[in-house]
Amino acid sequence: MHERTPFRPDQIKAFLFDLDGTLIESQDRWTAKLATGLSPVTRLIKGLDPDALAHAIVMNVEIPSNYVISAMEHLGLEGRFFGLADRIRRARGLATRELSDTIPGTHRLLETLHGRYKLAVVTTRARPEAYAFLAGGDLERYFPVVITRQDVLRLKPHPEPVRSAAGMLGVAPEACVMVGDTVADVRAARRAGAVAVGVLSGFGRRQEIERAGADVILDYAADLLKLSEWDSQLDGAES
Repeated sequence: MHERTPFRPDQIKAFLFDLDGTLIESQDRWTAKLATGLSPVTRLIKGLDPDALAHAIVMNVEIPSNYVISAMEHLGLEGRFFGLADRIRRARGLATRELSDTIPGTHRLLETLHGRYKLAVVTTRARPEAYAFLAGGDLERYFPVVITRQDVLRLKPHPEPVRSAAGMLGVAPEACVMVGDTVADVRAARRAGAVAVGVLSGFGRRQEIERAGADVILDYAADLLKLSEWDSQLDGAES
């Protein structure tokens, strides 16, 4: 892991954002359904929380499943499974291109950061999905760089997506803030040497994001504007 340096807001030149649960609303129905199904089992084991167990199962399946879909795309097999990723996300209750909303405060946050910092999206979504979300939410003008699972060989929590975004923006990873709602986002940031900001508006939970080593934990990405450390950089954004 990259050796940590003190968090210096005045040295930050870029913000990198995850999509689901960070900029786009996300409701994971699979976890809720799995928790219901696990209830009879967990009642037999004292102290076992079905919600926590379901969350852990889905979280541990998420990264391998993303790699499987990514591998099919890199091998040119996605045509045989057209719309697979979207169908899976629709079943889970996650946003799809046809049904998505931005998280409250997103536009104000990006409008404030735009022009002051370089901005990028770093997501495990496929490229068409990512651009469709940005266009649908009127967010594309903020992001000259979008890193998707089709742009890298190794996905978050590997640092490659964060490093790739930083390189395309022309800044060092250490000069970036990575904002995301999962342990994978935090670990990718830490391993790349970027500042890791975890948000609680999506899938991740505070304790696991803390254990992953987040430098800052916020309820929403828009709460970045409330951090006193950024006052001088954001020129009174809260006024």
